[in-house]
Amino acid sequence: MSEEKTERFKKLQQLLKIERDEDLAQYKSFFLRNNINYRKENGVTWYPIIISNVEIGLGEYLVVDVERTSNHNEPHRFSGGKIASLFSNNHQDAKPINGTVKVLNQNKLRLSLNLDELPDWCDDGKLGINLLFDETSYREMDIALEKVMNAHNNRLSHLRDVVTGHKLPEFEKINEPVHITGLNQSQNTAVQKILSAKDIAIIHGPPGTGKTTTLVQAIRQTLITEKQVLVCSSSNTAVDLLTEKLHREGINVLRLGNPARISEDVLSNTLDAKIAAHESYKDLKSYRKTAEEYFRMAGKYKRTFGREEREQRQLFYQEARKILQDARVLEDFIQSEQFDKAQVIACTPVVSAGRMMRDRFFSTVFIDEAAQALEPMCWIPLTRSGRVVFAGDHFQLPPTVKSKKAEDLGLKKTLFEHCMQLENVPVMLNTQYRMNEHIMNFSNAEFYGGGLKADASVKDTVLSFDEQEHLLHTPFDFVDTAGCGYTEIINPESLSIANPEEANLLTDHLKRLLQQYGQADRPGKAISIGIISPYKEQVQYLTQKIAEDEVLKNYLSRIAIKTVDGFQGQERDVIYISMVRSNENMEIGFLSDTRRMNVALTRAKKKLVVIGDSATFGSHPFYKDFLDYVDSIGAHKSAWEFI
Repeated sequence: MSEEKTERFKKLQQLLKIERDEDLAQYKSFFLRNNINYRKENGVTWYPIIISNVEIGLGEYLVVDVERTSNHNEPHRFSGGKIASLFSNNHQDAKPINGTVKVLNQNKLRLSLNLDELPDWCDDGKLGINLLFDETSYREMDIALEKVMNAHNNRLSHLRDVVTGHKLPEFEKINEPVHITGLNQSQNTAVQKILSAKDIAIIHGPPGTGKTTTLVQAIRQTLITEKQVLVCSSSNTAVDLLTEKLHREGINVLRLGNPARISEDVLSNTLDAKIAAHESYKDLKSYRKTAEEYFRMAGKYKRTFGREEREQRQLFYQEARKILQDARVLEDFIQSEQFDKAQVIACTPVVSAGRMMRDRFFSTVFIDEAAQALEPMCWIPLTRSGRVVFAGDHFQLPPTVKSKKAEDLGLKKTLFEHCMQLENVPVMLNTQYRMNEHIMNFSNAEFYGGGLKADASVKDTVLSFDEQEHLLHTPFDFVDTAGCGYTEIINPESLSIANPEEANLLTDHLKRLLQQYGQADRPGKAISIGIISPYKEQVQYLTQKIAEDEVLKNYLSRIAIKTVDGFQGQERDVIYISMVRSNENMEIGFLSDTRRMNVALTRAKKKLVVIGDSATFGSHPFYKDFLDYVDSIGAHKSAWEFI
């Protein structure tokens, strides 16, 4: 490989190391700086917990179910595949036990431990669980970059050179144009481009343009000529969505890793579920049950330390391990069968590098939400594939980079963005089916060169066509708080920002809108509402205020309140955006991340209400364009109208 190419990947490795070091430093600092109660509030610690079940899981690992005994339903950051640590607050010398989070719901999780038995301190109460720093993804990204750098005269080296622009991508000629019923012209063009691509194809899917639908059809068409494909996304939710949709198309999907969604379509496609449905599973269960019995008998000698007892305990353990060995052989056979039968293997990029995938090579890998993944993350599945299909939108959420230095030196630029520069490769989907065109048009002009059009089914959609119902009749309002004296406040602990007066205005406006909507005769037409703010502090304030409000608490099941990231890929009938920032220095912080703002502005179907202080953010070029746009459609309102 030429020196210039090597430098590119060596630089990526260096940036990845800077990012990993910063990530670890932030993790350590957080745990050192904050007590157990603050860690609980931030969702990285559960305490106290109880162990509700212990059994032998897949691959001889001990599986432990733990439950929160307080702080029920509080948000947390635990998720499937992450590493967590079981600890005791009763024994200072008790060494925490590390394991992998397997199954998870709001107040229970299952931890897989590489142990024969739990230590005695687990019986003495005061137990908790901490989320640990995850080294695995960094290690796998680094290994992938090494493979790419060292590839020579093989398929990976060719793909590397095409993707990095050193060789031209090739396409086969398809004589018959692709026409799949239910897809529009740009979607069919994207599928045709994918089918003809020898190296790389890209679906560029702006908000509401049916990217997932197109991707599913492209996968379905590819499976006509290929026995099996790999489908990845760095977001578990995106992998689950594709799993659901492919399953409904009658495709045999094997979902590896830990699902975020718990729908039947996803769970039935997991490896655990497929093993449980296998005809030989009862034999596997029988082996495990016998082994567990031996483990239980060995456990009786836990606190007895005579020679004979030790020998007896050892015999029980040996017998248990021998039976587990037989179980492992049977389990490997069942697993191997599931891999061979699957048409689609769906997982995150890191899971695609796991033990069960080591010897597998795929003609095609599809990477969804590719514009949200760090470049080294995308190379993990690319090292085991002949060609790649990217899907995403580089004008929506970027990947998270924790190190400012790594970000400034280029880590934030994704492989998707690099490949968007390749000639004749990307196809942009140009018809959106989500929002009224007044909601769409600002983002369309600002990000997509005016190339989007609203489908006739949504173009003029509003909550009400009655002009008397002014809050429902207009699709877009900007409520300007300039001059109201609504000053932002900073939380000294979290350093996040809130604007309580702006939040109060938002809830008052929402109550008026709901009252107007409720007065009309609209049986069975309940509307969905989303409230977005770039700041967690404002999200928390709004969540509490709405839960305590006598009127709004009746609508809680219909209202979602989240930061921008929480709404990625979602839509609601009505969206409120609370901008928060209001200060004399015109500091706008997170608001300067215009890609995130693009996501927020494109979630609403029928009504978008943006509330903020134009005097604070109006001098920024993006928001100057925004204010010009709201003026041009008569959407600029003063907060005084609603006070």
